[in-house]
Formats: sequence, C-alpha cells, structure tokens
Amino acid sequence: MGYRNLQSCVANLERTGALIRIDEELSPDLEIGAVQRRVYQAGGPALLFTRVKGCPFPMLGNLFGTLDRTRYIFRDTLHAVERLVQLKLDPRTLLKEPQALLSVVPAALHLLPRKVSRGAALAHRISLDRLPQLKSWPMDGGAFVTLPQVYSESVRRPGVRHSNLGMYRVQISGNSYAANEAGVHYQIHRGIGFHHAEALEEGVPFRVNVFVGGAPSMTVAAVMPLPEGMPELSFAGLLAGHRIDMVDLPGHLPLPAEADFCIVGSIDPRRTLPEGPFGDHLGYYSLCHDFPVLKVEAVYHRPGAIWPFTTVGRPPQEDTSFGAFIHELTGPLIPSVIPGVKAVHAVDAAGVHPLLLAIGSERYVPYAERNTPQELLTIANAILGQGQLSLAKYLMISCHEDDPHLDVHDIASFLRHVLERIDLTRDLHFQTATTMDTLDYTGGALNSGSKVVFAAVGEKRRTLATELPADFRLPDGFTAPHLCLPGVVAVQGPLCGSATGDGDADMERLCRSLEGVAGLDSIPLLVVVDDSRFTAASLNNFLWVTFTRSDPASDIYGVGAATVRKKWGCRGPLVIDARVKPHHAPPLIDDPEVERTVDELGAPGRPLHGII
Repeated sequence: MGYRNLQSCVANLERTGALIRIDEELSPDLEIGAVQRRVYQAGGPALLFTRVKGCPFPMLGNLFGTLDRTRYIFRDTLHAVERLVQLKLDPRTLLKEPQALLSVVPAALHLLPRKVSRGAALAHRISLDRLPQLKSWPMDGGAFVTLPQVYSESVRRPGVRHSNLGMYRVQISGNSYAANEAGVHYQIHRGIGFHHAEALEEGVPFRVNVFVGGAPSMTVAAVMPLPEGMPELSFAGLLAGHRIDMVDLPGHLPLPAEADFCIVGSIDPRRTLPEGPFGDHLGYYSLCHDFPVLKVEAVYHRPGAIWPFTTVGRPPQEDTSFGAFIHELTGPLIPSVIPGVKAVHAVDAAGVHPLLLAIGSERYVPYAERNTPQELLTIANAILGQGQLSLAKYLMISCHEDDPHLDVHDIASFLRHVLERIDLTRDLHFQTATTMDTLDYTGGALNSGSKVVFAAVGEKRRTLATELPADFRLPDGFTAPHLCLPGVVAVQGPLCGSATGDGDADMERLCRSLEGVAGLDSIPLLVVVDDSRFTAASLNNFLWVTFTRSDPASDIYGVGAATVRKKWGCRGPLVIDARVKPHHAPPLIDDPEVERTVDELGAPGRPLHGII
C-alpha cells in the first residue's frame, strides 16, 4: 500500500533511480532553493541534500517535480480514488458494474483517522531556530516553511470532523518575530479563516499545529480543494491507502504519528505582525503585510527526520506538477458541481488565478440561433462563486455547442476561438471593485481588484490576422509591434508612471490614434508592454506578462470605447495595459553568484552533471 512516512518513500525513490543525494555542503540561504528550481526545470530527479549548512537535518526537494513521479508515489491508491470520483459523478455505475462498490469499500475505510497512543513524531524536541532556515529568493524577509501542513480545528466544534489542513506559508525567522514566534500567511477563501473568525467571536486563542513531512499524501491533502465538510485528513488516508494515525498531545491538537516535524502552538486572533516579503508563484514578491502570529510552544521531530521543501516563482515550478495532479483527481467533478460546465482550466503559465478558461453549454433557447451569450453568463457567475475559482481575474468562456472538440488545455486554440467570436461592444462583463487573490497587486491594494468575463458565442465574426498589416502605424512613444498569436499584437509602450485607477494619458492617446484606422478588424486584442519582443517570444511569456500585470477595471482600454446603459464596450481592438506599474510588486530575479554555484554543480564529476 501507500507510504506511511517520508523515509520509506525516499528509500524507494532512491532504489528506482528517481532520487539522488547531494552530499556537498550547500546553504539553505538561496543555494538549495536555486538548485531545486534548476533541477525542476530540467525535469530531473528528487533531491536529498545531506549536508545542509548550519543545520543537522537533511532537506528533500523536487519530490513532486514531475507528474509521472507524483503518480508513481501514489500508484497503489490512484485507481481507488478515481473510482470513488466516478461513482460520485455517476451512481448508475453501481447498477452497471456492481463490483465497482466492492473495489472502493476498502479504500473508503481509510477515510477515518485512527487515534494511537504514541508515535515517532514526538521522539525529540528542539527549538524553532534549529529547523532548516530556507530562504528562496534574495529579497525574502526571512526563512520560510514552504511545504507546511497547517492544522486547525473549530473552537466551537472541536475534532477532526470540523478540522482544516491547509498549506499556508509559515515564516520562522526575520522581521520582528521573537524566538518562539512564526508568521502564518493565509490568503482569502481559506479554511483556517473560518476557525480564526470563530476564535475572534469567542474572544479566545485557537490552537494550530504545523506538520512537515510524514506520509506524502498529507502534503497533497493540504493543497486539495475539497468540498466543505470533508476533512483533509480523510482524503490523506484515502490517497495514502491507510488510515492516518494521530497522536493526542495533552493540551494541544492531535498530530500525525509519522510526521517528520511538528510545530505546535496557538494564535491570538487579534494579534498580527508584519510577514514577508516572499518570492511567490506569480513570479513576483508578495510584499510585507500584517498576518497572524503563531506562538510556538514546542517543536518535535522524529528520529531520522527529513525536511521536505519546495520553492516557487514564475511558473512553471514544482507547484505546477501539484496542480496537474490535483486536476487529474478533481477535474471530472467540476461539471457535477456547476451545472452546464463542460471544462475549466486555471492557466498555470499566467499564475493560475489571473486567467481561467471555461467551456459551458448554451441551452436556454435551443431552438433559436446562438448569437448572444445567455446561459454562459449564468455559468460564469457560478464559476466565480465557487471556491478558489472565485479568485479568477480574467474568465474566458466559450460555448460547447459551437465547437464540441474545443479543449481548454489547448490554450492558443481556445484564445483563437474566443477572439474570433466575441462581440467587444457587448460581451465583456466587469466586476469593478471586488476581492482578489492576496498575491495579486495589480489592483493596488491587498485582496482588492476587479474581474472581467469574456463570453464568446456563435459563428466566427472575424478572421484573425496572422501577420501585421503592412500599413500598421503607432503614435509617438509606442514602438516594436509583434504578433503574439493570431489577432493578438504586443506593442512596446512608454514607461508607466500613473497610479492605479487614475487612467493613463498615453493609453488614451494610443486608443484615439487607432480610431478609424483600416485593417484593425483582424486584430481584436492589443497588449501594451514594456518589452514586446520578450512578450511575443512564447505563449507562456504572453500569458505571464498580460495577465499578471493588468487589472481589468484599471488597465483595459478600447478603440472606440463607449458606455451604453452602464455597459462598457469598444468598436475597435481591446487594449490591455500590461506594463509594470509603480504599485506593482517587483519581479523575482535570481542571484547571479548563486546561479554560478549551481552551474558548477553540473560540471563533470559533480552531483548534477548530466542533469542540468
């Protein structure tokens, strides 16, 4: 069955050649994280760093670095998980295949955690500063736990049934934290927030445990978008192929018997301290903000403990493999949760939350010609009200009946389909002041921004340009047009100096200059950027620049724009200002000296030769 602890997983991966040891001493301050990122980009093995400078514990990186390796880790249980998902989708499977129930009953028995009287996790006790001090990027505010399993329970209804296990980054040094304090950064729409709100209403602290390592299924469970009411510990048991053993610790929350490390403590719901900065998965730093403080009461570790970690940055990174694996498990469920939805894809290259692609049905008036989005708008509202999908900033939705073979994962084809059909005077739908992903600074304030829905229905309205028009002209200050995709042009604009929401005079001037210009019907989307050659060099570059550097309400302009009955649209091309703005967070840049150290590890005779 599945691995009960990290040690057995590491041993098996090493035997099969899927893990290598790095026996050279490396620092957790930038060096180890840079190695992990480079090996991930090369599609390389898991890495066990056995000599961590200033730390007695080995560190494990890139464990989930490829989708194939992630599938292999859970090879014994994937079939049962898939069968349970299938049964939820179509209970009629039991009538057609009664043996299907027999195949999932044993797996279902693993959903309930098991209480045990003792566990390896409590064997040793240390201070917080003895943990690996991982710093991933030069401007990070301190050391962070990057694969934490943060466990909390309801103060009103304690117990596993009303528990939450989430992956919220934990800062264990730096800033103004005391020696026994850690910052807990959780974003909006996270389960721990409900427990925090309860504690605030009751006027009492709430207990929190941070687990690191243990059964690999625990790490995956901490990032799973599970239905409300299903404890992550239950899913961890299902994916592990065995019940999760939990040890009661008097005065504290229970903890996994097989965890490598456990940080136990409590949070005063009224107290915060500055946390960050931290190089995050959008490819920029999340800045320093006040977040809850964990008062650490004890730190435990098992014999032979291993510290698993990851680093994040501009995608793709190791969390991309997490996302792909989670989509394989949960993607089929989405149509059963939101009626009319055929498929949804959160685009990793755009930072996941900034861009969502969806396909839905258009069945409201099936006997009439499809030329106006109707049901699609209902579906779009439902998507934006569903769990973490609600954090989407740009939602592009198309009609299944227009092209039953359209695939949301073929991003270039999907964008082409939408841009061929969208009516820019009618089919853009804004939410101009709403909550936004905590890590997205394009709206100008924490957790604040806007959304836009692009809804495309019907026959093709235009043929998209596959080369720039011969007489394409731009006003002063706008140069170097490059075709990114059919119908999509990137233009290099002047540096942006305007504050968010003020409107930009240069953008308005560009739009006025293009009014009445012939040949623009085939270019429905114009993106103004700081470096048009870089933006057009690859699809991933275009997606990252366009959707991580723009806020719909502030940064969308249009040629021939007008507002009719409070509905904004444009007759000519849609123009997105995707330049870096003064209020944006800085992008992540590797330290050149550290990168040279990584290069040297790839030289002949060194541990990464032939890998990077």
